[in-house]
Amino acid sequence: MEQKIIQVGNSTGVIIPKVLLEQAGFETGTQVIIETDPQTKSLVIRKKGKKQVRSSLTPEFMDLLKKVNEQYGDALKELAQK
Repeated sequence: MEQKIIQVGNSTGVIIPKVLLEQAGFETGTQVIIETDPQTKSLVIRKKGKKQVRSSLTPEFMDLLKKVNEQYGDALKELAQK
C-alpha cells in the first residue's frame, strides 16, 4: 500500500489505513514507539512497552535455509548424531 508523507501543522505525518492498524492490533489512542531499523532503513512502529526483537535473518536467508534443510536435512541429522 502506497501512502504519501503529508504536512500536519509543524510536523509531517502519514495516514495509516484502518485495516493496517487493525491487523497490527492498534487502535486510535494506542501509545506507540517509532524507530528506524538500521539494517533495512525502514520505520518500525510498535506498541509502547513491547520489546522489539531485531533479527539479522532476512526472509531471503530463511528461504535459502529452508531449501538447504529440505535437500540435506537427513544428512545433517545423521551427522549431528555422530
